[in-house]
Amino acid sequence: MAKVYLQYPWKFPDSAYYKHLIENPPEGIEYLNTRKQKGVLVNRKMFWLSNFLKNNVIRGTLNFLKISFPNAHLSPKGDYDLIHCAHCLSKNLDNPWVADFEGTFQFYIGNKTEAAKKKVREILLRENCKKILPWTKTAADEIVKEFPEIESKVEVVYPAMPFPNYKKIEHKGINLLFIGRYFYAKGGLETLEVFDYLTKKYDDVYGICISAPPEEIVKKFSNNKKIEFYTAIPQEKLFEIYSKADILIYPGYSDSFGFAFLEAMAFGLPIVTVDGFARREIVEDGKNGFVIERPEIAWKINSPPEIQGREETIQKIIEKTETLIKNESLRKIMAQHCIEEIKNGKFSIKERNKKLKRIYEEAL
Repeated sequence: MAKVYLQYPWKFPDSAYYKHLIENPPEGIEYLNTRKQKGVLVNRKMFWLSNFLKNNVIRGTLNFLKISFPNAHLSPKGDYDLIHCAHCLSKNLDNPWVADFEGTFQFYIGNKTEAAKKKVREILLRENCKKILPWTKTAADEIVKEFPEIESKVEVVYPAMPFPNYKKIEHKGINLLFIGRYFYAKGGLETLEVFDYLTKKYDDVYGICISAPPEEIVKKFSNNKKIEFYTAIPQEKLFEIYSKADILIYPGYSDSFGFAFLEAMAFGLPIVTVDGFARREIVEDGKNGFVIERPEIAWKINSPPEIQGREETIQKIIEKTETLIKNESLRKIMAQHCIEEIKNGKFSIKERNKKLKRIYEEAL
């Protein structure tokens, strides 16, 4: 039994990736340092604190001072064979290690500088750095472009999630779903406008929003009794909602991956989304959902992003969602494509573990 130490960059890891990794390890692999992973939208106070410290206190201060250094961490000595770094690099000089990343932004603490990039390159070129495992081909291309010297070390390992042991809940009408912790950055406001329009146009269409919109936004849509709002919910309740949902509407403007996509696919929900980083690797337009052309987005600190052509984007989301509302046969075909991708495709536990087992064995 090979022992793999999971090295996290922050005190409170919160990605569903590691929850599914820990609970479904490759054959012959034991993970160490397995802090309990809750997944999405649970333990919001701890998530908020962690996120506040990361983005506002640490990164905010470093960016203000124009300071940057490698996002590298030292794992303690122990009885393990390999280190798997979760979204970070390793400072260990002797132990073999691998690391997974969503993109090159995770190589740094603070905005990237040439000095920090030089130090990151030195770490990546060390002999005990065995593999860099980007979550997507888009991320792999980005890494190789920035560090062409390590191209042979880069291999894509797509995230995966187990097929849920839940059956679809019979219900009347069509339920549209949005889920996202960062309400504005994930496109929650635009999605609520889509919900509002479609639930008023169709008697049998309803909207479910799982997020934390500001009170004034909830108040704005409170007159529409066909829209339900949820904030922090346990996984059991989340899966229950997925089980009675029919279509995921998730613009996901800020995502470099987005686990909501995999969760929706596992429950057979066709997806309507907006193009972005690696988006078309996850959602194949016309096969398991629809991908809307991405508008120009200007990001602002602690306020909603400014979206050029916002009304046009909302209208396109409405049009694609209506296509699915009107065409039950298309919904069922797309649902099957979604389920197959999670059961046996590139986002399956089987495919992920096959790759990881080989990579770990090669590293050792």
